[in-house]
Amino acid sequence: MDITEIDDILDRQRRYFASGATLKVSARKDALRRLHSAIRSHEKDIADALHADLGKSAYESYMCETGLVLGEISYMTGHVNKFSRPRRVHTPMSQFPSRSYGLPTPYGNVLIMSPWNYPFLLTMDPLADAIAAGNTVILKPSAYSPATSRIVADIISECFSPEHVAVITGGRKENAALLEKKFDMIFFTGSQNVGKEVLRHAAETLTPAVLELGGKSPCIVDASAKIPLAAKRIVFGKFLNCGQTCVAPDYVLCERSVLDELVAELKKQITLQLGDDPISHPDYGKIINEKHFDRICGLIDADKTVVGGRSDRSALKIEPTVMTNVTCDDKVMGEEIFGPVLPIIAYDDFDQIFGMLEGRQKPLALYIFSENKQHINAVTYRCRYGGGCVNDVVIHLATSQLGFGGVGESGMGAYHGKTGFDAFSHLKSILHKSSKLDLPMRYRPYKPGSAFEKMIRFFLK
Repeated sequence: MDITEIDDILDRQRRYFASGATLKVSARKDALRRLHSAIRSHEKDIADALHADLGKSAYESYMCETGLVLGEISYMTGHVNKFSRPRRVHTPMSQFPSRSYGLPTPYGNVLIMSPWNYPFLLTMDPLADAIAAGNTVILKPSAYSPATSRIVADIISECFSPEHVAVITGGRKENAALLEKKFDMIFFTGSQNVGKEVLRHAAETLTPAVLELGGKSPCIVDASAKIPLAAKRIVFGKFLNCGQTCVAPDYVLCERSVLDELVAELKKQITLQLGDDPISHPDYGKIINEKHFDRICGLIDADKTVVGGRSDRSALKIEPTVMTNVTCDDKVMGEEIFGPVLPIIAYDDFDQIFGMLEGRQKPLALYIFSENKQHINAVTYRCRYGGGCVNDVVIHLATSQLGFGGVGESGMGAYHGKTGFDAFSHLKSILHKSSKLDLPMRYRPYKPGSAFEKMIRFFLK
């Protein structure tokens, strides 16, 4: 799509928003219902597209993408009336007689840029929040997941006019063209490097932005943990989508006394969940492209590999791999892995963890497996991270009641449910003053020492 076409869509969306067509809550709910219905009718097409792009099974596609999107749309449809109401707040006596409230209002024309690893979920989830908040939207899906981008475009064209929601496909040229335009808000999910570029462009036009980035999310396992259960859940979360999940446990910090037991259970669970030959298992997907395949393979140290390590370049598949005797200086600890490689670092004293984590970038997620309440409380209160789980991984992002987002290098802002509605809204502060009574104390000429000054001092203290 060339710049002229992009300009035309933007102009049409601005006019559509200015007409007030998206402001009625009933119109927003109708739009959400249309989207929900279209997704239901295209469920098989979505699964086929995700299999083509990432090798995902239909089961995983529904559990981790389509079903989560339907749940978010249903939640927003059921709550948008409440979320969009004025939010009354206390008014001080000094402002008597009046009432104060915050009025959620849509930003206007929103740009949503989504990644390739969960190309349906991470496009449609923020879209549902943006529609519920009353915005017009331009969607820019990733060029790395073309099959899913096509089905997204088909669904959007069935549900919406381009004035309301439009899809712009393409690669870097289209991304660059869109970022040169003035939007009222930008929502980006992707890598830190691209996130920095998005924020630079947003700063040029003082455009608010939500950035959902990544990072090396740690998983702590202490000696009190139920190791078989921990291994079962870690294997599920780490090797879901072949590790190409922004909140996957990137590495494990394991108490040395239970290290051997954890490794044995991880190996056992990989076999139980993915068979003796995971590369050929129908529920095990593939790496998105050769560039990422080669990068991930380059992080594997054969001398430290205790489970897996094999790969098939022709199929873009890498076996679930576990590495031990890893140190913070190893190459695998130098970047977000974003693949099916799990390094384990052993520690001897629990307090070591805080020093190890404090020196690293703040991660998108953090997980701890422990039955020790002191350890759990210390980690959840002292460590800085976007969100996470105690005695599980990944699933904190699967509820609309919890906001999802990063902190520091892993992102800014959050979404899902009410948090998502608020992310795509400006809360307009309004004081509605009565015209029936006008207290004279604020008006000139001021009279020091007068009864009016005493009243002001009484109210403002």
